[in-house]
Amino acid sequence: MTDYSKIDFSPIIEASEDEVITESFVRDVALPSGGTLALITLDNGRDHTRPNTLGPRTLQALDTVIEAQKARAAAGEIKAVGITGKQFIFAAGADLSKVSTMATKDNALLMAQYGHHVLGKFHKLGVPTFAFVNGLALGGAMEIALHCDYRTVDASAAALAFPEVFLGIIPGWGGATLVPNLIGIENALEVVVSNPVKQNRMLKPKQAHELGLFDEIYPAARFLEQSIRWADQVLTGAVKVERPNVPGKMERLTKWPIAIKMARETLQARLGTAARSPYAALELLAAAKDGDREAGYAREDEMLSELIASDQFAASIYAFDLVQKRAKRPAGAPDKALARPVNKVGIIGAGLMASQFALLFARKLRVPVLITDLDQGRVDKGIAYIYGEIDKMHAKGRLSGDDANQIKALVTGTTDKSLYADCDWVIEAVFEELSVKQAVFAEIEPIISPEAIIATNTSSLSVTEIGANLKHPERLVGFHFFNPVAVMPLIEVVKIDSTNDESLSTAMVVARKLGKSAVITADRPGFVVNRLLAKVMGEAARALDEGTPLPTVEQAFAPIGLPMGPFELIDLVGWKVAAHVQDTMVGAFPERFYASENLHKLADIEEPLVKNKHGKVEDLSKTAKKQLTFGSTVATSAELLERVENELASEIKIMLDEGVVAAAEDIDLCLILGAGWPFQAGGATPYLDRVGASERAFGGAFHEPRVAAKQ
Repeated sequence: MTDYSKIDFSPIIEASEDEVITESFVRDVALPSGGTLALITLDNGRDHTRPNTLGPRTLQALDTVIEAQKARAAAGEIKAVGITGKQFIFAAGADLSKVSTMATKDNALLMAQYGHHVLGKFHKLGVPTFAFVNGLALGGAMEIALHCDYRTVDASAAALAFPEVFLGIIPGWGGATLVPNLIGIENALEVVVSNPVKQNRMLKPKQAHELGLFDEIYPAARFLEQSIRWADQVLTGAVKVERPNVPGKMERLTKWPIAIKMARETLQARLGTAARSPYAALELLAAAKDGDREAGYAREDEMLSELIASDQFAASIYAFDLVQKRAKRPAGAPDKALARPVNKVGIIGAGLMASQFALLFARKLRVPVLITDLDQGRVDKGIAYIYGEIDKMHAKGRLSGDDANQIKALVTGTTDKSLYADCDWVIEAVFEELSVKQAVFAEIEPIISPEAIIATNTSSLSVTEIGANLKHPERLVGFHFFNPVAVMPLIEVVKIDSTNDESLSTAMVVARKLGKSAVITADRPGFVVNRLLAKVMGEAARALDEGTPLPTVEQAFAPIGLPMGPFELIDLVGWKVAAHVQDTMVGAFPERFYASENLHKLADIEEPLVKNKHGKVEDLSKTAKKQLTFGSTVATSAELLERVENELASEIKIMLDEGVVAAAEDIDLCLILGAGWPFQAGGATPYLDRVGASERAFGGAFHEPRVAAKQ
């Protein structure tokens, strides 16, 4: 057992001189039944844009306050201790900027131990402790709550989560030990592992309460008042706290190992084995079966220190900064003040993609949305889809009845295109063919106002050519969504030579209001994401055509860490679409991209692939093998991996030289948000630097100094 009281934590405290300290302010609250509750409030003195964080000096301040309350408890001055946060925010967890600057193994170990040392004192105050989680609580903030004896949560809290695995580490201040022993192994796997790997999914307060992470949930209006009254009832014995999800002996003996085994298989099928943190978390959750808190903390200390000192954590922090900072201040974006108001949206088309657009615009902008199509039947089908999706969200509690009715009322459909006349924003979602897109814009431009913005959702066609016949091409932008529209966080905003600042600014502001991150790209084939995915898919198709078995090709790219193999990706986007994209890229860059006849043949086969129970591709079907033509050159996995790494490095360098985006960071942001490139790799360019592909491809590096140590 580690005696944390004998450890010298001064090295990490001294190294965090410029930390924004979250102070621990104490005030006494008179309890209804008599006696006093000492209420600690975490507050860094900043507004809501700078959440409370937990660095070494914040822990030091909290430690001093906890020790003072321990002395008061011993003297009989207080009956309980509570802890809450400043308005809307409990805390956003550990200060990652401090953690990343101290990422040696020794310092990482001290950070882990210091968290256990300070937070663990909530168990040893001599009086009951209560966490009143009044808002955002992530990572270390959730662990503060777990170390308290009892917990309440504000029903309006913005987000609750353990995001550590998403960032390449593990919950290391008690989370990996306390969570499974509080809510059971299956729930713990969902919260600690599954949610982070699903694009860092957060918990709503109601979910967290139902899982058993919190004992009570109260509305925001009187949250603290009701929480303190409930705490008093717990202290007097008037309320007995029951926790039905606490695991019993049989769960530990039987369900626990089975759940861990199934979770490991699911992770391997979903992510491969490149990312370390999910498996490290699994190892800790498996070991937590022993119920030994002190042993669990020691395991967390060791694991966290190893992960923080690793390449993957450094890469994760780079990726985290891109998403949290660069995505909010996009390179090349004009002044927001230039944006035009958007009070009505027109969507050309009523198919699935158009209907998804309509739903998103109506939900997020809360302005009238008009869809049109060639016949009323198609329009009615689109409206029915939109209404059905709204009903589903209402049934799941994601929309109130009033919101659902309001959004439905905002969406209308017609075949009468003259109703586009008062739209401020018109976007097309029609067939991916140049002549079709040109034709719909030729029909719409005379109808709409001269100030209305025109947007195209093309994924690979030239935006300049789409707008070649427009009388006012200065108001045209590319506005490329990714599928599924509601889920994928990226929009590629394509600026052509004629696009003026007002139109570009409007596009960026609209993207932000839709809840998306926008990256400005030049009008080049495939823009960013599809151009690079076409490179991956093309190299996979080339290897197959040359004679390498599909299972070898599918597994060869696994170390990159993409969420799926190349043929699983092709199957997801559709074989015809994939073949079309490859043909488009070959048409633009015949010397660098590869188009496969086999892809076109596979598009005509009903079930070209054999998949396992997890949906992972195992091989071509027998039917497919009979109809395809293969060479006799078989490459190894290592050869294929190096080939695709070199090709990606070379293509990205060309894209940067062409000015497709402002910097390598924008390439990485696009791939993280639009293609699921893992945080642990830090995006494409740090990965390619680390594995030597940049040096092999063009004799240099995308980043100096390197984002993470060379592997």
